[in-house]
Amino acid sequence: MFKKKPEKGKKITTELVNLPTHIAIIPDGNRRWAKLHNLPKEIGHKEGAYTFKKIVKEAYRYGIKYITFYAFSTENWSRDEKEVSALMNLMLNFLKNAEKEIAGDNVVIKVIGDRTGLSEEIQRQIERVEKLTSVNDGIILFLAINYGGRMEIANAVKNIALKAVSGDLPIDEINESTVSSHLYTAGYPDPDLLIRTSMEERISNFLLYQMAYTELYFTDVLWPDFDEKELKKALVSYQERKIRFGGI
Repeated sequence: MFKKKPEKGKKITTELVNLPTHIAIIPDGNRRWAKLHNLPKEIGHKEGAYTFKKIVKEAYRYGIKYITFYAFSTENWSRDEKEVSALMNLMLNFLKNAEKEIAGDNVVIKVIGDRTGLSEEIQRQIERVEKLTSVNDGIILFLAINYGGRMEIANAVKNIALKAVSGDLPIDEINESTVSSHLYTAGYPDPDLLIRTSMEERISNFLLYQMAYTELYFTDVLWPDFDEKELKKALVSYQERKIRFGGI
């Protein structure tokens, strides 16, 4: 998927400054792209997978440290069985071929979401790939699979409550940091920039707690057509904004 870690001086020379540390992406529009080209939905998802690889590679070249993809939501199970099966197969193939896809690369892969809802084979491959890439120290790629923001918060609250009931966590000590430390992304920075493609302007139950101050970027470009130039447009938009975190 990625080329080997760029040698010194090989990263992008760009006028961009104030780049985001963490980008979150909702890669929407695979099905619409397929319909537009009179192709099956499954082909649209395959094209979207190619785009995913290009964009992660490009983000790495820019020096982005974290990137989170909304690969499969808890709501996506309601799609037709054939499409869900195709999506699961795409993810499984990616995980199975991680050595080929990321051979020699400096990427760390982490999966967030409810793994218990996934097949045993996918769960095994997730564990294998996370272990395989854990020794790397480059860009960290979060794949949100069977993920829902409300579910994540509910699970965090339940775990905090259990600690409070057992006496391990005094109620007066529960604060925002406590909640953050019980999320899937505990220990990692919140997204600075959210990119959503395909004309939709909502966050669709994605990283609800983490995106309190995230800058939002929406584009009408369908995900399979979102290329390196489109990523740069999003980064330019971000660098032109003044991030105040609620201040003046």
